[in-house]
Amino acid sequence: MSDVAAVEQLVEKYNALRQEIKKVIVGQDDVVEQVLLSIFSGGHALLIGVPGLAKTLLVNTVAEALGLKFKRIQFTPDLMPSDILGSEILDENRHFKFIKGPIFANIILADEINRTPPKTQAALLEAMQERAVTIAGNHYKLDLPYFVLATQNPIEQEGTYPLPEAQLDRFMFAVNLDYPSFSEEVEVVKTTTSGETATVNPLFSSEEIIRFQQLIRRIPVADNVVEYAVTLVGKTRPKSQAAPEMVKNYIDWGAGPRASQNLILGAKAHAALHGKFSPDIADVQKVAIGILRHRLIKNYKAEAEGLTIEEIIQSLY
Repeated sequence: MSDVAAVEQLVEKYNALRQEIKKVIVGQDDVVEQVLLSIFSGGHALLIGVPGLAKTLLVNTVAEALGLKFKRIQFTPDLMPSDILGSEILDENRHFKFIKGPIFANIILADEINRTPPKTQAALLEAMQERAVTIAGNHYKLDLPYFVLATQNPIEQEGTYPLPEAQLDRFMFAVNLDYPSFSEEVEVVKTTTSGETATVNPLFSSEEIIRFQQLIRRIPVADNVVEYAVTLVGKTRPKSQAAPEMVKNYIDWGAGPRASQNLILGAKAHAALHGKFSPDIADVQKVAIGILRHRLIKNYKAEAEGLTIEEIIQSLY
């Protein structure tokens, strides 16, 4: 199959996938799109929202519709690395036997990732980056495709362990979930308080998802689009000559090169999922907020003046 035909097939399957997810998830169109962009780009996503916004249900539904193996890990202060990676035990023949932890699945929901100590967060980091884990000196490959979708609650910060910047940088997208609109909430209440449950049909196989990920990487990008993405990221760095006054005044720390890579990958995926055979600057702008949001650190002046990261990013276009 040619790449052009493959992109057309991807668009068709993507639209069907959105319809399957809509059977369960009301609204949240932007959130669903960013999670799927992250998956088809081979990245990970961080979902930030208050309790009760169906973050777990969303991830579960996406996993079902993609036909992938799904595991949920509830992160707590007493969770140890072995609780998520697995551990070696002595069997009845006095041989060491490895019992796999919940990290061995295709989609991992890391629920409230900031509630667990850095040691356990770091154990997840290796799996995210290397798609493999090392336990008792043995190297275990994880099944592909492999995605971590982590959630974070922006309120109740007491007793939490904020993710270090290096770890936040591993997430391709940071997605903010907001409250539903009045009509969406009415629909949520109607559907969740009746006896009916929607059935989500799996539309993909693991092999298909890997094939589409490879297809997205092969999509050509014009030099001016790559240069635009790199320039945009450069503008976020307050010490850079290209940085506008707004960044110099309100940003302490800008985004690194991984942001430029993710902008291009995200733009490729956005273009492909919308039936285009090469991304343009508009595709970069569409994914920029989700990719840059967690990579910029505001200073106290921005906090005092009530400036949001999103406003600062949009001023750079």
